[in-house]
Amino acid sequence: MYRVIFIVFASAFLAHAQTVDEIIARNIQARGGEAKLKSFQTVRMTGTISMGDFHVGFVQEEKRPGKVREENIIQGMAQVQAYDGKTAWQVNPFEGRKDADLISEDDRKGLLEDADFDGQLVDYKNKDHRAELLGHDSVEGTDCYKIRLTLSNGDARVYYIDADSFLEIKVESERKIRGTVRYQETLYGDYEQVNGVYFPMAMEVGAKGEPQHAKITVQKVETNVPLDDSLFTMPKMGGTKK
Repeated sequence: MYRVIFIVFASAFLAHAQTVDEIIARNIQARGGEAKLKSFQTVRMTGTISMGDFHVGFVQEEKRPGKVREENIIQGMAQVQAYDGKTAWQVNPFEGRKDADLISEDDRKGLLEDADFDGQLVDYKNKDHRAELLGHDSVEGTDCYKIRLTLSNGDARVYYIDADSFLEIKVESERKIRGTVRYQETLYGDYEQVNGVYFPMAMEVGAKGEPQHAKITVQKVETNVPLDDSLFTMPKMGGTKK
């Protein structure tokens, strides 16, 4: 009798258990839906990055297909990293460099992930990524689905998706940089809806397991703003384009 009850219970549980693709679909829907996400051609985010008493302004601009530009602004000078879909480059005046340099293949990995306009989970199979449901886990007392996404380049991201809202609460990144795997985590919060899509307006980023994280506050999100392709193209000698 008990065996029969167990089989019935297990069958009912499995019938309602969600697959990794169903959870990803609900995450995309919670963000605003795939159609709404893909209606955006550009996004600009502005805000501040803080670590203790140190504060930096930032601007991140993205444009389809696969373009991103990120600026950190300190005392009127801008550190720039950008990717135009083919070339990753940077200008770092804080190292005494006024002209643009190429970014190495390893160092540009995070930038290329940011250039994925809709995020790695959207159309992940067409990007040759692999997703696996690892079960449930808790993030600061919130029950989450835990999904491991192995990227086409062999790096990985572990998503903690709120079991109620289906929005991301935390993402852990594993990137191989010059032969060493580096672990980073990002905590997401204060989601706000902008033109039909939810964006996290507060983030904490740092090495996994380390107590000190940089705090990112997004003050403004703009969508479908005009962004010229030249913003993302590596400039010739003489400075950055803006």
